[in-house]
Amino acid sequence: GMDYSNNPIARRAEWFRYYSEKRITHQWLQVHLLKNLYDIDSILEVGPGLGLVSSMLHNAGYKVTTVDYLPNQYPHNDISFIQKKISDLSVDEIKGFDCIFCCETLEHLLWEDVDSVLDKFFSSGNKWLIISVPYQAFQFDFRLYFNLYKFKKNFSLKFFKFFKNYHFNLDKDPYGHKWEVGYKKYSLGNLENKIRNSGYKIYKREFSSPCRSVFFILQN
Repeated sequence: GMDYSNNPIARRAEWFRYYSEKRITHQWLQVHLLKNLYDIDSILEVGPGLGLVSSMLHNAGYKVTTVDYLPNQYPHNDISFIQKKISDLSVDEIKGFDCIFCCETLEHLLWEDVDSVLDKFFSSGNKWLIISVPYQAFQFDFRLYFNLYKFKKNFSLKFFKFFKNYHFNLDKDPYGHKWEVGYKKYSLGNLENKIRNSGYKIYKREFSSPCRSVFFILQN
């Protein structure tokens, strides 16, 4: 991620680049997963990016606190902000929220560091945790739309990633993805083992399409 807090023109350009049609569906799903969890009022959102999910949560009437290693990219009077790396967060700072959001964030950590973050979330005692990470295992997606004036199709097929290693370069892109589910060593089962080993119960699993992520609602 980059800091756009002092450059409104670059920030707007990045907003339009990042929040594409497929990603908007993905951001909507994060919030929609709260629909039937009735005992939630306060939310800690880890890795808010440019703040679209923060603003949706606020608009839906939740009390929101965000955490990011970058300066605040979406300053708002009603939204509290903590500038810290996820690894530097103390259990006390995480405590007291009804739900933690950590979507499209864990894959930026080394695979072996994910366990300690999940352990920290669990030991904070908050009832719910919602996570999502990129999903590249076998999947097929096809959409077709047409009327008298417009024709639009979308086709996506993913397979055989489990033969491949996930490559990343720490020097060139220190904050980039370090792993994605579906690649060699990073199966969905392996991620679910990490989740269960931390103590969480998997309450619900969901997949986003066409943005291709796997979501978990986890219960403490």
